Formats: sequence, C-alpha cells, structure tokens
Amino acid sequence: MQLNGIVGLVTGGASGLGESCVRMLVAGGARALILDVNEAKGNALAAELGDSARFAKADVSNEAEVAAAIALAKSAFGALHVAISCAGVGTVGKVLGKNGPHPLDAFKRTIDINLVGTANVGRLSAYAMSENAPNAAGERGVIIMTASVAAFDGQIGQFAYAASKGGIVGMTLPMARDLSSLGIRVCTIAPGIFDTPLLAGLPEAARESLAKQVPFPPRLGRPAEVAQLAQHIIENEMLNGETIRLDGAIRMAPR
Repeated sequence: MQLNGIVGLVTGGASGLGESCVRMLVAGGARALILDVNEAKGNALAAELGDSARFAKADVSNEAEVAAAIALAKSAFGALHVAISCAGVGTVGKVLGKNGPHPLDAFKRTIDINLVGTANVGRLSAYAMSENAPNAAGERGVIIMTASVAAFDGQIGQFAYAASKGGIVGMTLPMARDLSSLGIRVCTIAPGIFDTPLLAGLPEAARESLAKQVPFPPRLGRPAEVAQLAQHIIENEMLNGETIRLDGAIRMAPR
C-alpha cells in the first residue's frame, strides 16, 4: 500500500513517536487524523500541517470516543486505510514494594490504556477498513501497533508495563490471521530506548547512560526511525503478523 492518497489515523499523534508517524504520513502524500488527549498539541500540529491533517480528542480505551474519531476521519477524508497506535503510559512499580503490593488500580490503568486501548483502536479501525474497496494487491488496510522491548526484556519495576506490552505482542498474530481474509495486515513495532518526551525530563547524565547501553548505534533512538519502519510496513505487503524489534541490538538488563 503506497502512502500517496491514503488516510491514516495515529493515536498519541500529538507528540513523540506518534507525531513522527503523522508527519511521515503527510510527507508521503497521505492525510492523517491525529488522535490524542492533548488538545493544545493536537490542534497545533493539525494547524501546522494544514488540510492534510485533522485532530480528534479521544481516550483510546473509550469505545465511543475512538468510534467518533474514526467517523471523523471518514467524513473528512473519505476512508480509513492505516491505523498506527502509539498512545501509551509508562508505569514503574515492583510486584511487592516498600509500601506493599503493586497498587491494583495502577496496574489496571496501564493495561487499560496500553493494551485495551490498542485493541480497541485495532478492532474499530478494522471494521472501518473492511468497507474499503481492495487495491490491486487485495489490500484494504494496515494496522500497526506499538509494543516495547519490555515485552521481552522486562526490567525490575516494569511489572505492569511489560504485561501491557507483552499483550500487544501476543495479539499481533491472531489479529493478522483474523483479518487476513479481508486483506488487512497487522504488525507491531517494539522500540528500544527512544528519545521521546518521556525521557526528555531526565538529567543529561542519565540520558547518556541509557544511550551507552545500546550496542549500535550507541545512542537513543529517534522517533523518525519508528516512523520510517512504520512506512516500510505500510508499503511492504508481505509484512504481516510480525513483531519487529527496533532497538540497536539492546537486551535490557534486570535493572
């Protein structure tokens, strides 16, 4: 599926990895719906990109809000061909900490946003894509989800986060199989340590220490590199049902 002329939805699209994916879509001739909870940043990005982008405020775990965002994409741009899920939260906490067991509400919130939210966007986007006429290759859509190397190398304190990202990896192949008859592909990107707003607040010494953990290149990943991989997934019709690590060969230590 080529970018030019298609319509993509990006959750968490107002900043970080999501923003880079929005910019990638628009630069390639696609139109993009920016889905985020941050109205100020979402509207600013949409205004910057002009007629090729629209913003919709939505909580990814809310069925009605995501359905309304998809309806906006279809009414504004005519269809939905690509859904890229980048929205997520990071949660730190051991199974058993100094103050007792990991708070159940914090665990549930992490699962609800990272895993349930990704599943919600995927299933509703797939329904919208199923209404598309197939292209020459028989494709109707592409769904790209974002996991993390924590799904495989979960560190101390990543009890909830690793569970949420592992769930995304686990549902990638079944989703691809479920949707194969419709010509809808599903892949997941599992980034390593990337220079996102989550890391921006760290002291420079801490950022440099993280960067040195990456075998090669020995630096933090750039959000544009996730977008570059997302573009390749969209354009390469043989990529399906796969989780791709994008991590510079890092394997996370226990802590």
